[in-house]
Amino acid sequence: MSAAIQTNRNTFLDTGLALFDTAPFKVADLSPETVRFGRKEMDLALHEMPGLAALRAAYLGQKPLDGARIMGSLHMTIQTAVLIETLVELGAQVRWVSCNIFSTQDHAAAATVVGPAASGGTPDAPKGVPVYAWKGETLAEYWWCTLQAICFGEAQGPTLIVDDGGDATLLVHQGVEFEKSGTIPDPSTADSDEYRVVLALLHAVRAEKGDRFWHAIASTIRGVSEETTTGVHRLYQRLEQGNLLFPAINVNDSVTKSKFDNLYGCRHSLVDAIMRATDVMLSGKRALVCGFGDVGKGSVQSLRGQQARVAVTEIDPICALQACMLGLDVLTIEDAIAQGFDVYVTATGNKNVITAQHMAAMKHNAIVCNIGHFDNEIDMAGLEKMAAQGLVEKTTIKPQVHEWRFTKTTHGPDGGGHAIIILAEGRLVNLGCATGHPSFVMSNSFTNQVMAQLDLHRNAEAYGITVTVLPKSLDEQVARYHLGHFGAKLTTLSTEQADYIGVPPQGPYKPDHYRY
Repeated sequence: MSAAIQTNRNTFLDTGLALFDTAPFKVADLSPETVRFGRKEMDLALHEMPGLAALRAAYLGQKPLDGARIMGSLHMTIQTAVLIETLVELGAQVRWVSCNIFSTQDHAAAATVVGPAASGGTPDAPKGVPVYAWKGETLAEYWWCTLQAICFGEAQGPTLIVDDGGDATLLVHQGVEFEKSGTIPDPSTADSDEYRVVLALLHAVRAEKGDRFWHAIASTIRGVSEETTTGVHRLYQRLEQGNLLFPAINVNDSVTKSKFDNLYGCRHSLVDAIMRATDVMLSGKRALVCGFGDVGKGSVQSLRGQQARVAVTEIDPICALQACMLGLDVLTIEDAIAQGFDVYVTATGNKNVITAQHMAAMKHNAIVCNIGHFDNEIDMAGLEKMAAQGLVEKTTIKPQVHEWRFTKTTHGPDGGGHAIIILAEGRLVNLGCATGHPSFVMSNSFTNQVMAQLDLHRNAEAYGITVTVLPKSLDEQVARYHLGHFGAKLTTLSTEQADYIGVPPQGPYKPDHYRY
C-alpha cells in the first residue's frame, strides 16, 4: 500500500489509519510498472472519449473551474482518471475516492496520483491528484477514504461534489443533521453493517473535532452533480423532505447518460463480467434479469447477444409490456427458480430482490450477480447470517467469485447440499469482475458531469435548493461531440422546415417531456 508518512495515529476502527490523515494520497501500488500501465491505458481511453477531449480543446488555457474545489466519489477507473484530469485541466483542485469497495482499478489510481508527464510527477515524487482508493477496501476503509477526500484543509470542505450513488452527499447531510440534533445514534442500532460504520465515523469525527465540523464542511459546498439512479432518488427524497443543503444537478437523467451508460454500457459490460468471472458458456442458458428499466434493457441485450434464453421480472406494467413486445417472458423470481434458471441478474435499484431463501432454492451452481446498485439487491446479509448458523459455507474461488454451498439442502450432487456462485459479493458485477463500461460510453456520461460542474461553478446560487436536469441543448451538445467519432453527418433543417415543426434550426429538437 502506497501512502505518505502519517503523523496523527488516532486510528479509525480496525483500519490502522489515522482518522484525519496527513497523507496526500493512499493507493495500492505506486510502482513504475503500475503507473506506466495506468498512464498508457488513460492515453488510449482519451482517444475513445471525444466528449472530454472536446471540452479540453474548447477551454484550452481558460481555466473555467479556477477556484473550484471538487470532491469526487465515483468508481476510480481508467475512464474516471480521464475525467479527473479533465477537471484539473479546466482549473479545478480535485480530491477523489471510489464509490465502491471493489471497483477501483489500481493502475488508474496510481497514474492519477503521479500525474501526467507535463506535471513532472514520478512514483517517488507524485504531482497529480490526491486519490484515496484501492480495490478490495473494507467498509471501514471505504468510509475513511471518503472522509479524507472531503477534507481540503482544516475545516475546509469542497465547493462542489461529483457523486455516484450519493455516499459523499449522505455523509455531509448526516453529519449536519446529527450536529443539529445533538445526538448521533449508537452504531449498534444500525440496520446494516455499512450504516454501522457510517455512524461510527460520525462519532469519531465528533470526538476529535467537536460538534460543528460538518456545518463548516457543508457551508463551503455550492452544489453536487449526481451520476446514478439511486443517488438521484436520494436527492429527490431530501428535496421533498426539505433537508437538501445545496443545489443538485441530476446527471443520470440526461439522455446521453441514461441511454448510454445505463443501456449501452450494460449491454457491453454484463456478459464481459460474467464470462471473465466464470468462463461459463451463456448460449442456451436460462437467464433472469430482475428489472427492465434502462439497466435491465441493456442487460437483456447483453445476454441475448450470447444467445441466452432470457426472461425478466418487473413491478411496472409499462416496462413489463415493453418486455412482452420484445418476446420476453415476464415471470416472478419464484417462477424462474421453479423452472431451474441458470443465471440471475438484479438490475432494479431496490433491496432484497433476491433473498437468502430464494438462493437456498436455486438449482446447483446457479450464477447470481448484481448490476443495479449497492450490495443489497441480493440479500448478502441474509447469507452471512445463515453462514453463522452453519447453514451455508462460503469458499473463495478467486477474488470477487465465491461459491456458497448450502449444507442442509438436498438438491445438490448425490442428494447433498447445492451451491450457487455469487459474483462481486453482490456489488456491481461489471466493476467487481471486469473493468466497467467502455470508454466511449463513459465519455457521454462524464461530458455531462463536466458540463454540470461548470454550470454549478458559475451559477450554483441561481439554482436555489433544487434538483435540476441539464437543459436539452446541452444534452444535444454532448451527442454532437461524439458523432464525429463515427463519421456521422447530421442533416440540417431549413428555416421553413424548422418553422413547420416549431423548433430552432440549430435545436434543441425535442421537448423536455419527449421520451427517447
